[in-house]
Amino acid sequence: MRSAPRFGDSRARKIGVLGGSFNPAHEGHRHVAEASLRALGLDEIWLLVSPGNPLKPVAGMAPFPVRLRSAESIADGIRILAVGLEQAWHTRYTRDTLLLLRKRFPRARFVWLMGADILAELPQWRRWEDVVRLAPFAVLPRPGFTLRALAGCVARRYRHARMPRGNGRALLAERRNPPAWVFLPGAEDPHSASAIRGRARGEETITRLPPDDASWRERRISRARRPGVPPALKAKAAEASIAASPPESVRKKAVAAGPKKAASARKAEAAAEGGKAPASRRRKAKEETALDALQAAIVQSLEDDKAEDLVTLDLVGRASFADRMVIATGLADRQIATMARHLEEKLKAMGFGRLAIEGRPGADWVLVDAGDIVVHLFKPEARAHYALERMWGADLGPEEQASVG
Repeated sequence: MRSAPRFGDSRARKIGVLGGSFNPAHEGHRHVAEASLRALGLDEIWLLVSPGNPLKPVAGMAPFPVRLRSAESIADGIRILAVGLEQAWHTRYTRDTLLLLRKRFPRARFVWLMGADILAELPQWRRWEDVVRLAPFAVLPRPGFTLRALAGCVARRYRHARMPRGNGRALLAERRNPPAWVFLPGAEDPHSASAIRGRARGEETITRLPPDDASWRERRISRARRPGVPPALKAKAAEASIAASPPESVRKKAVAAGPKKAASARKAEAAAEGGKAPASRRRKAKEETALDALQAAIVQSLEDDKAEDLVTLDLVGRASFADRMVIATGLADRQIATMARHLEEKLKAMGFGRLAIEGRPGADWVLVDAGDIVVHLFKPEARAHYALERMWGADLGPEEQASVG
């Protein structure tokens, strides 16, 4: 199988470098490589097998030849190559490897490929700022890490160097010097090397399971701390009447304004209704059942569309515009549009006809107004900017706030 020349060459190429332990290599690595080839217009991808990651324990790490062969098993030997240059050069840190790559391949333009989990831990690397300045990098989504990484210190510090989505091919323009980086939204691959090793050892507890695994879904539902909804209760919810809500533009402004402004709006609404108490405080037990069913339907629809970082908040007694709030992240315009469309179709089929949607298509923030529950669908950057869960959940107790994923 063809590999990169140890002593370099003078060919002009665009090369993506995907470093890692590959302990073992799996389909997730191949997915990242193929997605990067297309999005960045690369000539080759190098699967750079590390001789040893300083941030990972030695225990459980397979010998280097075994891991190199594992990387070769997912490479095609043509555009995706498994390379062991760090072992040959006796380099252990990414900064030193990048310096040698630039020296020995002077006409090649390299881009460092990383998952969102690596972007989140990058400040732990030795002289990580040198790494950012030595080569442009591209970040790909990883389950459970994307939102945190895009709101982390590296993304904030180098936000001026971030290129717009869809402009990844310009990342390796001849006159563009690092720092420069881009986030490549797309499907998240659930494969995990630690999960594969766990299955090989026969362990029952695995860090990540494929999205179609039943136990994975049940675990997410149980973490939400919401009761199961039998079909009979769903039928009741379909017949429930959903109270009229303010216009969507007013609602969105109230949410962004925060709890204090919402409290003022609640008082004004109560005065307008002749001094009556807010609707959320007058809700009866049978209406709570319908509300639980409505929330279950919303969360299930978003889970089916692979929404990230689902969070539900209880707003009873805190806001007049809704009793509960659901927040979720989508990584691309198409995913968010699909989530909103499927949610609208599902709720209309259940009989909730008074549904308002604001912010589509192509918006960073889409609001779905389902009456007693308001749903916010964000792109990662917008969610980190508005931080609604911190705004509304800052003084909620652990029993009042539920998080999924």
